[in-house]
Amino acid sequence: MKKHIAIGLAASALAMPAFAADSSDPIVIPIHNWSSQIVMSNVVGQILEQNGNNVEFVTTDSQAVYESIRLGDVTLELEVWEGAFGASFRAALEKGGIVDVGDHDAVTREDWWYPMWTKDACPGLPSWEALNDCAEVFATAETGDKGRYLDGPVDWLKHGKERVEALGMDFVVINAGSAAALWAEIGAAEADKKPVVVFNWTPNFAEAVWPGEFVEFPAWEDGCDKDPAVGPNPDALYDCGNPATGYLKKAAWDGMADKWPDAYGILEKISFTNPQIAEMAKLVDVDEMEPEEAAAVWLENNEDVWQGWLSSGS
Repeated sequence: MKKHIAIGLAASALAMPAFAADSSDPIVIPIHNWSSQIVMSNVVGQILEQNGNNVEFVTTDSQAVYESIRLGDVTLELEVWEGAFGASFRAALEKGGIVDVGDHDAVTREDWWYPMWTKDACPGLPSWEALNDCAEVFATAETGDKGRYLDGPVDWLKHGKERVEALGMDFVVINAGSAAALWAEIGAAEADKKPVVVFNWTPNFAEAVWPGEFVEFPAWEDGCDKDPAVGPNPDALYDCGNPATGYLKKAAWDGMADKWPDAYGILEKISFTNPQIAEMAKLVDVDEMEPEEAAAVWLENNEDVWQGWLSSGS
């Protein structure tokens, strides 16, 4: 009788679907150098910890991270911006080892930008030709008789210098050391309404603090960064603006779904909107919270957003 029971139980066990538990190894989440990504990474890290996963954060270059994910050294990336990182992401996809885990609801734009008071000194804006005609308005001791454009950090690869050369603009491109340096530039210009043009993006908190506009360059076309024939200058790359309605994707190591199936299911569900991401950045950039605290506050204020992403029983 015992033998028959044992055989029956074994058969039942074989008939039942097998549910693989997530590995106890840490899920490695990269940290970059802009506020929304840092807070979002902490938000998702805390969600995964609530799901029972171990999480580890590592500071990683925002371009090299895709190779790190492909090799399995980093597990995922939560902010793949089309304009800034699309090329690096596509290159990694072609090699294999990394997967596209879908888009956020947020729509992105990254480009030259100015606060609205700048338009008083250069009324033809947002046209890039009008900006170039007003170049002397943006001149500083650092740039002589040419305008000064403050681009993002070098590792963001925004190609400001290439665009200036491709379009024959009378501007000198200076790279900021961090996102904070960009906000400091705008803040310093606000008191006396000094005209400035800087790299900016959406979503972030700045659009709520300083109303402004993006400079309108020749519209982005696929291949503008690879084929000189694309765009108005047949002899140069980067003679187009960045995509005006870019994607914001999630990416993961292709072994994540097998090693952490529960966590991967959560990652597939995660999707943030422009206002939600702007709120995350504001908690650090305006309210001056530490990223971990900002993430906890955001989670507390938005339980209706993320609770449904957790696996059942978490």
